[in-house]
Amino acid sequence: MIELEKNLLNKIDCNNIPSHVAIIMDGNGRWAEKRGKFRTFGHKKAIESVKETINVSRELSIPYVTLYVFSSENWNRPKKEVDSLMKLFHTNLRTNLEDIHEKNVKVIIIGEIEKFSNIIQEELLFFTKKTEHNTSGTLILALSYGSREEILRATKSIAKKICNGDFSLKDVDELYFKNHLYTKNLPDVDLMIRTSGEHRISNFLLWQSAYAELYFTDVLWPDFRKKDFYKAIINYQRRKRRFGRIK
Repeated sequence: MIELEKNLLNKIDCNNIPSHVAIIMDGNGRWAEKRGKFRTFGHKKAIESVKETINVSRELSIPYVTLYVFSSENWNRPKKEVDSLMKLFHTNLRTNLEDIHEKNVKVIIIGEIEKFSNIIQEELLFFTKKTEHNTSGTLILALSYGSREEILRATKSIAKKICNGDFSLKDVDELYFKNHLYTKNLPDVDLMIRTSGEHRISNFLLWQSAYAELYFTDVLWPDFRKKDFYKAIINYQRRKRRFGRIK
């Protein structure tokens, strides 16, 4: 395994590293069910993959990584599973975020965090404040996040300003709109990875991924390791990114 990782690492062009990688961490439930376990077991195991991803991101000097941790649609899952996830957030949040802080990684939260319990909200806000000056990369956690909701929220905010006479409709452009999104200070996504074999982006960073390279792997998220991340980067570097132009 170590030899395979070395061979893959040697194929990576350090001058062509994506600035922003977004990951849809899919397959936790199926991973657990294949082993005769409750779906929650897969969510617990997934933490190891998150740690591995952070380590690789720092190793390759990827400035921004966004993880789709909990979507706005996930609230519609069975109450027992949602309650288990909330308990998992509560019991593991401080330990894992403290570990991220020790790696000098900045943490940003996007999404409707007001839907979480007060104690979870307080922990999230505490660590975003605590890590705001860290310089070894930025980890964005998408929690209770849905891209349609984000775009609608931005549209309503702009419309309100126009109605109040604070801004003119003719002056609304892409940059102005972007500055009303959760990700206003972040670069667009260069590479989006989805695990578990599904080929869709599930309401994740729709605006920000307009020109993202999409990479799908059959690997279930709890099994996603360094070699799998390397393969995604190598695949990305083989793409010819034209952004609508002709080279």
